[in-house]
Amino acid sequence: MILDVAANMARLKQVHPGFGAALDYLLRTDLAQLPDGRQEIDGARLFALVIRGQGKGLIGAKLEAHRRYIDIQCSISAPDVIGWKHLAACNDSEQAFDETKDIQFFRDTPDSWVTIPAGSFGIFFPEDAHAPMGTAGPIHKIVVKVAVDW
Repeated sequence: MILDVAANMARLKQVHPGFGAALDYLLRTDLAQLPDGRQEIDGARLFALVIRGQGKGLIGAKLEAHRRYIDIQCSISAPDVIGWKHLAACNDSEQAFDETKDIQFFRDTPDSWVTIPAGSFGIFFPEDAHAPMGTAGPIHKIVVKVAVDW
């Protein structure tokens, strides 16, 4: 997991070949004006999900993990609180991994919680089980999905 501010996005382009396009999109797009839902960037390799809604709170946020995508979770107007636990330490699966949706949920409790302030982002790799939307208030965020196999 990586937590940082938008001003430092450029240096992360070296971490993964898809991060350059993802981070350019985040820096050059008026994120506050995007409509809710899926935003196409580069087909199945790179797309974004714009979310506006009510947070679930720490008790309602569920750990999830992905295999095909890395999540770049960006808070736009209010902080999000996201739980974290290393995937190998997750022992209580809610269901089998859903290949079609690239997601698996867990009943495990996060080992830590991190606040993603507005204008900041958290990057969650396949080994990072994460529980997004842990804030108790309204949230406006964008999740950029970057294919692991670029």
